[in-house]
Amino acid sequence: MEIYQHFREDERLFIDQVIAWENDVEMRYERKESDFLNPREQQIVSAVMGNNSVLKWGLYGGSENSERKRAVIAPEYEVISDQDFNVVLLEASYPDKFMTLEHRDVLGAFMSLGIRREKLGDLIVQDGWIHILAASEISDYICMNFTGVKKAKVSFEQKPLSSMMESNEVWQSKDATLSSLRLDVVVKEIYGVSRKKAAMYIEAGHVKVNFKTVESSSFLLEAGDLLSVRGNGRSRVDQINGMTKKEKYRVTISKLIG
Repeated sequence: MEIYQHFREDERLFIDQVIAWENDVEMRYERKESDFLNPREQQIVSAVMGNNSVLKWGLYGGSENSERKRAVIAPEYEVISDQDFNVVLLEASYPDKFMTLEHRDVLGAFMSLGIRREKLGDLIVQDGWIHILAASEISDYICMNFTGVKKAKVSFEQKPLSSMMESNEVWQSKDATLSSLRLDVVVKEIYGVSRKKAAMYIEAGHVKVNFKTVESSSFLLEAGDLLSVRGNGRSRVDQINGMTKKEKYRVTISKLIG
């Protein structure tokens, strides 16, 4: 199928899943709602559904700027509204004068409750507050069972989506010229380490691409890929801007700096 040519081999399973959703909606005339999807998965949904003229579909994660979003696919005669995505905002506070909580601390506490990451959208932890966008079907479970992070006691309650905090994350972008789009080359450029050290990070399983651990230095990156290096933060490949006369890649890359 032509759609496979535009994505990686290891993404075929998710492509097949989206095609199965599409076919199911066409056959049963019943809408399909996904879990929260990362940006790469959203790209795949858009690519698969983009040529379908007999179904409606949309992506939403609580706000237009959400990174993680749910997909809804519906028969063409239905209207899809924001409420149909069943996303709720849950809020809790903690005493930030006495302790520091980070994104990974809170996310880890969710995972320890047996909550799958796919049921959670964007998470913001700042200024003594925790905001999490979650699938409505697990919101009651979270409110009843999520009682603490590290030594902080917390209690979640549902709030209007419009009160979601703006993240204070800062991304720093730059243009670069690379000899290759290999993972080790890109990690070297973004994180300012030697290529040997970049390869060590990768081979040790400390590097993720689109939220999946990649242990091959020769893995080729594409525009839109999200990276993270354990202990060194997140980054992304924003654009691939063509080739130079010396056949090097001109790219725009970004790193999360705060």
